[in-house]
Amino acid sequence: MKSFTTRKIVVAGVMSAIAILLGATHLGFITGIFGLSITIMHIPVIIGAVLEGPIVGLIIGFLFGLFSLIQGAIAPTSPGDVWFVNPLLSILPRLFIGPFAWLVYRALKGVSEVLALVVSGIVGSLTNTVLVLGMIGLLGHLPWAALPAIVVANGLPEAAVGAIITLAVVAAWKGIRRGRQGADL
Repeated sequence: MKSFTTRKIVVAGVMSAIAILLGATHLGFITGIFGLSITIMHIPVIIGAVLEGPIVGLIIGFLFGLFSLIQGAIAPTSPGDVWFVNPLLSILPRLFIGPFAWLVYRALKGVSEVLALVVSGIVGSLTNTVLVLGMIGLLGHLPWAALPAIVVANGLPEAAVGAIITLAVVAAWKGIRRGRQGADL
């Protein structure tokens, strides 16, 4: 097993700080139709995992979840936010975002780096959506019948945004070129 390098620590720290900043400032929420918020707070988890592996993704996911728990306890902005004081809802689902995104990235990067980044962004986003909503259903906060509509209204747009931002940030970080001269695509 590779050692935990300075680079991994730095990427984990920077991506964790971005996730916390997005939450604390509410820049991580894009208000949509009917007042629904689309979150981008999980994207630093995906990016960290793709760049530095599943353990880095797990660490950033834990900090994202911990921040959700704290915010639900001290600064809820909607009635549903108080549900997130339960670590089964706020932390546990977020631990899987990075490892799942990394697994998909690793499986597909030999086929196409761009495809791997796009699909890992989608899978990481949907991991967050499905596991958080699944826990909401298991804990009885909302009826199971209400959850598919939330997946469509929030989860699918979040997955699209996750794919685009993951591709843009990681491609820029890695210097992936596109166009006629860019053999990296």
